[in-house]
Amino acid sequence: MDLDRRLENVTVIGAAGKMGSGIALLLANEMAATRLRPENKDRHFKLNLIDVSDEALAGLMGYLKTQLCKLAEKQTVLLRSLYQDRADLVENGEIIDEFISEALLLCRCSTDVGMAAGSHMVFEAIVEKIDIKVQIFSRLKEICDDNCFFFTNTSSIPIKEVDEQAGLGGRIIGFHFYNPPAVQKLAELISSDATLPEVKEISVDIAKRLRKKIIPANDIAGFIGNGHFMRDGIHAMDEVRRLEGELTMPGAIYALNRVSQDFMVRPMGIFQLIDYVGIDVFQCILRVMNEYLEETLQDDLIDAMVERKVLGGQNADGSQKDGFLKYEKGRPSGIYDLETGEYKMLDPDGWSGELDARLGALPESHSPWKALLMDPGKQDKLAGYFTALKPLDTLGADLTKRYHQRSYEIGKALVADGVAANDDDVNGVLTSGFFHLYGPINDYL
Repeated sequence: MDLDRRLENVTVIGAAGKMGSGIALLLANEMAATRLRPENKDRHFKLNLIDVSDEALAGLMGYLKTQLCKLAEKQTVLLRSLYQDRADLVENGEIIDEFISEALLLCRCSTDVGMAAGSHMVFEAIVEKIDIKVQIFSRLKEICDDNCFFFTNTSSIPIKEVDEQAGLGGRIIGFHFYNPPAVQKLAELISSDATLPEVKEISVDIAKRLRKKIIPANDIAGFIGNGHFMRDGIHAMDEVRRLEGELTMPGAIYALNRVSQDFMVRPMGIFQLIDYVGIDVFQCILRVMNEYLEETLQDDLIDAMVERKVLGGQNADGSQKDGFLKYEKGRPSGIYDLETGEYKMLDPDGWSGELDARLGALPESHSPWKALLMDPGKQDKLAGYFTALKPLDTLGADLTKRYHQRSYEIGKALVADGVAANDDDVNGVLTSGFFHLYGPINDYL
């Protein structure tokens, strides 16, 4: 069965969630475009969107309508070719409106998993708990045909475990979209020893159709992305514990967050990134990895934050919830203090300004991440910046060199342990999936 045929009946489980909604958007867009090709005009396509809440599904449809409009506006040349036999559609606006209507007509919403019966492909994007995933896939095995292929968006659970416990016979592959799926270009593909060759082939085909950069990872818990991110975060928290007696815990968190953003030239600091993902999600992934790896990945600071129910994550409108950091108008404005249970507000003329002075000045060759993002000469500028930083003995430079070394060690271990095939794949996941300007395996410092 080729990809066009498989796209005739597709299901997304967890479709109204943060990841599921983005996956649903990409599929609705591609399925609508596929249906409009001349060779497919007699075929019927449907996208089954399943979640636990009717209210959430209603919100999903509003999201799809808005986002499909944005996607359609970027592909007017393609849409004009698809609608070239429609003399009634003249203006771009008319074509876009028609395409949005076509795409939404493909969508069927339900809280009943039974609607997935007859699907040729099922994408799962539910909570990162193996027992719940196995329960869902076991049910899908019962109601779907034997030729249905399954794609799990897990970012940490070994595919082999889900396959064996749900009895899928190799018809499942890890298809890890990065958040948000509609924007992120990376797809981390994870196959187990049992994954069928035809499942691997179709996963590459659909990734290309969705215009994703494909990086394979071996079936080891955490894979490449979270394999690095979890250990990277633990390093930052270890540094906080090392420095809290000297800087206080809020001060140490502030220092490591600033170092990992400004000094390391990353899009956001490590504690801001953990807040974005969700502190409870970070803890959940650590626990999953602990279950399948020999090393212990755990941190008391994460556990304490979850126990206090200070969890980060996003509000329904996409704004950031408070976590390690407090946010005002989308920008960090304070640091959570575990001792008081309150946020210590940033004070450039007071404690946070004093910490900035202790960290020391950045070399004059420093440019922020945003300024370098689209700069074709960024690698040379980064090399010059780190060369200037290397001889400095300030607190900020010392923390940067320690952080950089640990990041390098984590990256090399992912290759040595067989998680990634080579250095380039590790670097590719961090630059494509996390928007880093450079990969962890480099010779800058």
